[in-house]
This record gives sequence, structure tokens and C-alpha cells, in this order.
Amino acid sequence: MNDGLAMAMPMPMSLEQVVANQPPPDLEEWRRRLFMVEGTIVMSEDDWNTYWPYIDNVWSHRSTQKSKKGPFVTHYYDCRLKGRPPGTPVNQDPNKKKRKRTARERDLCEMKIKIIEATTPIRTFTIEKVKREIGENGEEPAGEYHRHTLEESDRIKRNTVQRQALKLEKEIKKVQKTYHKKATGLALQTVKRHSKPNDLKLFSSCFCPFAQRVWIALEVKGINYQYIEVDPYKKPANLLEINPRGLVPAIKHGDWGCYESTVLLEYLEDLGVGQPLLVQHPQVRANSRLWCDHINRHIVPTFYRYLQEQDPLKVPEHAEELRVEIDKLVNVADAVGPFFMGPYITLVDVSVAPWFLRLRRVLQPYRGWPPADVNSRLGVWVAALEASEAIKNTTSDDALYVDSYERYAENRPDTSQVANAINSGRGLP
Repeated sequence: MNDGLAMAMPMPMSLEQVVANQPPPDLEEWRRRLFMVEGTIVMSEDDWNTYWPYIDNVWSHRSTQKSKKGPFVTHYYDCRLKGRPPGTPVNQDPNKKKRKRTARERDLCEMKIKIIEATTPIRTFTIEKVKREIGENGEEPAGEYHRHTLEESDRIKRNTVQRQALKLEKEIKKVQKTYHKKATGLALQTVKRHSKPNDLKLFSSCFCPFAQRVWIALEVKGINYQYIEVDPYKKPANLLEINPRGLVPAIKHGDWGCYESTVLLEYLEDLGVGQPLLVQHPQVRANSRLWCDHINRHIVPTFYRYLQEQDPLKVPEHAEELRVEIDKLVNVADAVGPFFMGPYITLVDVSVAPWFLRLRRVLQPYRGWPPADVNSRLGVWVAALEASEAIKNTTSDDALYVDSYERYAENRPDTSQVANAINSGRGLP
């Protein structure tokens, strides 16, 4: 059963209208009028195409009659709560998706309307109630008014605009990349090796570079731990107990918990277990912390500004800014390397590694970031990081990063607290 012939149906809404979801002027008043149908309503073709899709859930098309007296047709509609009349044929179209129908009581409302569609000189739609005979005792004829509210009709069925919006949302989700909730590749193998309960627990998210810092440090030091994957958009209670903002990374060590990647790196270093990330000399340690601060204050925020920028004229500016900040770090690194201070990974390497890895995995596909010359100091450094067992063990397949960072590259609303901070010009959370 169709809800009207093709000639009576409104023009389909554009994708822009559906996405914008901007209601037309006086929508609630028009919906009330087209629900109550008090008197005669004459609609232009534009009004019909605009407002009928917002109220068509109330009415169910029953028949159409062509006039022999002029260029118009009359469409008859029942209130949808009247239900299907007995003997209504079942649609036999094999391509039509079958829906689960909920049986409901029939004849809950007797109201009927007719829509007279005139095609010349201009197309108009005249809507009236179908008049009923007054009862023998002068009582109101049945079917003159709805027996229910508009809200009840809305509960029973969505209108065309709502259905199109839901359909579009589903189609977008099919083609839109999403963030991942599970590591892949070598990182997944590491997760499996560290899935058993342990006194030291790392709360992490597979695509989060801040969490990867701490994860790399645990692997470099050979500290045993339990890896707990967290969906950053559905913060679990056991994470909120440690960090009320629900951000990763976080660590729970026995009954004690702490968060913030830079703080956690220092904590793991203070445990005095495994390979140190800071040398003993106090001035060298201070120098390392100074350049870690440069990474946090300049490289990381610029990375996100570059990735999130939607103005094509500003993208090159952010790209140059990122190159300058990276060059400052590279220029003070050990001349031979391959790591920042020489042959071994240190705190600076761990601090910058997740973003150096994402130069190729994220900025190259989304912003055209050029790969570093393999013979340059940066190229040598990045190659050494890529070859490190500790880093490989915490890095997923490239597709995970491409999918997860699409949200940032399109600068979607509420992508993350980091993205929101960049958009507002605030410091990183």
C-alpha cells in the first residue's frame, strides 16, 4: 500500500536539507494545521513539498480519483490509526525490504481527509476533511476530529523527514571511517600477552599517541603489566576512579592510581626497573626534560592544528610551523644517533615517537606530508624508531590510524578533548 501516487508526493528532500536538519518557518503551526484540518487549507506546490513530509506519518493514502470535469485529481487519506482495511493486498515486490510490523487495534480513529490536486494554471493542493452526516439526534458525526493527539501519531510512525535523516545517517556510517576499539597487528599480539591480571594496570586506547608513550616505556623497560583497552568515548567507571576526566593513559599500581603521560613516564622511571630513559647526570636529565617540554608545547599542538585545519589557505602555514618545530628538535639531537641522544632510546624518543610515527600514517594521507629523506637526520631517527621492538610492539596496522584520525582530519564536533582544545585555542588537556 503506497502513501499516495507519485504525482501527489512531495519532491524528495536534498541531502543538504536532511544533513542540516533545519526546520522550515512555522513548522509546528503547519503540523498542527495539517493534523487538525480545520476548514479548508490551500497549499502552493512549494508549501506542499516543504511541509507535507513533516506530517505524512499521520495520514495513510487510501485511493485517488481523477476528475472528469477538470485538470485535477482527489486523493483520499485515512488517519493512520484507523489501520489497514480488511483484505488489503500484501506487497509482492521481491525487492521491497520486509519490515517487522507490530499489530495494533484497528479503528482507533475515523478521521478522513481529501486532497484535491490541481495542475493548472498552477499546481495547488486543497485539503479538507471528508464530511460526515450529522447523527439523527444532532450529535457530532464520527470522524470529524482525531481521537488522539499529534504526539500519539508521532509515536506510532516517523515522518518522511525523520526516516530520510535516519537512512542518511546509516549510509554515512557505512562509508565513514571510525575510531578503532581494538589494536591490530603486532600491537594486538602485545595486548594478548599482557591480558592477564597484574598489579600494574595500563588503561590505554589503541590509537591514542599519549597512551602509546607510556606503553612504549613499559615495553622498553620490560616491566610486566596488564593492558586494559578503553573506549575513550564510553569512559568506564574503573578509569574514572583514577582520572575523573576519563582520559587515557592512566595507571593503577596496587591501590594507587595516576594519569597524564608525562607524569606516568617519570613514575615508571622512578621505579628504577629495567632500562633507564634518563641518564644520571643532572644537567643532561634537565636538558632531556627541556626538549620533552618542547615536544608537548610546540610539536604536539601544531600537529593537531595542521591536521584539523579546514581552510586550505591556512594548511600550508601549519605545515611550515610543524616543520620548524621538528627541525628545532632534530638540530639538537646527537649528530650520529640514530636516537635523540645516541644509540639508545631515551625519554625524548619515547615522548615524540607516537607523533613521528603518525607523520606517515596520518599526516601523509590526510595532508600530503612528505616523507623525510632517508639519509637526513630526521629520516635516520624515524627509521630507528620504526625498527625498535618496543615501538613495533605497540604500533597497530596503518589502517587503524587512517580510520581513527579521519574524525580529526574532518574536524568533526566533539572528536576529543584534545581536538576541542585546539579549536578553542586553549592548551592541551
